[in-house]
Amino acid sequence: MKILVTGSNGQLGSELQILAKDSSDDFIFLDRKSFDLTKPAQMSKVLENEAPDIIINAAAYTAVDAAESDSQTAQSVNAEAVKQMATYANEKGIFLLHISSDYVYHSINDRPIKETDPTKPQGVYAKTKLIGEQAAMEHCKKCVIIRTSWVYSSFGNNFVKTMLRLSQNRDHLSIVEDQIGVPTYAKDIATCLLKIIQYYKADNCTFGVYNFSNTGMTNWYEFAKKIFELEDIKISLKAIPSSEYPTPADRPKWSVLNLEKITKEFDIKARNWEAALRECLILLKDS
Repeated sequence: MKILVTGSNGQLGSELQILAKDSSDDFIFLDRKSFDLTKPAQMSKVLENEAPDIIINAAAYTAVDAAESDSQTAQSVNAEAVKQMATYANEKGIFLLHISSDYVYHSINDRPIKETDPTKPQGVYAKTKLIGEQAAMEHCKKCVIIRTSWVYSSFGNNFVKTMLRLSQNRDHLSIVEDQIGVPTYAKDIATCLLKIIQYYKADNCTFGVYNFSNTGMTNWYEFAKKIFELEDIKISLKAIPSSEYPTPADRPKWSVLNLEKITKEFDIKARNWEAALRECLILLKDS
């Protein structure tokens, strides 16, 4: 099958490029320049020229704080472009895999969040991601949405790489401890997507919204602590509340996702976040 991947230079797109080398499918990887989600005419032309069987939308406006002052771009990329891809996919009868975020929930805080739990997005980024989800589901019959959390990789910009960079010239860091979630390795998300595609190819894919993350739970302070522990980096860490690190956009205090649905429907068994982190750190060290 011909699989078109948007956001090819992002964390997930980069991981998919590596896994695609061992795939029998034909992958087309498009970056922001070749497939600009703020340019509908360009998008239409590329989709018609490439004529994919499957679209993986790994592109998004993810600058959570910047979105507060750049709401139009966030709306264009996270919502309007998704509607356009979904409409195209539905017209052609093709499969759309769209990546979303734990930020759409922002409601449950005492147990792992289920896909059926209420959504209550806060801030422009979160709201546009939910609008994009709704557009995808409304305009495309063959659609799977993956909500994930705290994504990192050996590629791109992320918390893991930021911590390692800051440790090079600082001996003390203050890290928020009252936001709880699950770090998720983008490689594991990529592997999850390819398995879902195999179910689709076997005509055994249940469309809809799914959570996916690594397993376990932590907070940003403990996440940083584990990174430095595994890398044997000596640095002083101070745990602080979110109130001491104000940001333009509000962050969810609870982002632990329930994975029962995706496990049942696609036999996807996520690994513990610490095991995934160890693998990523080894790759970073070797790169």
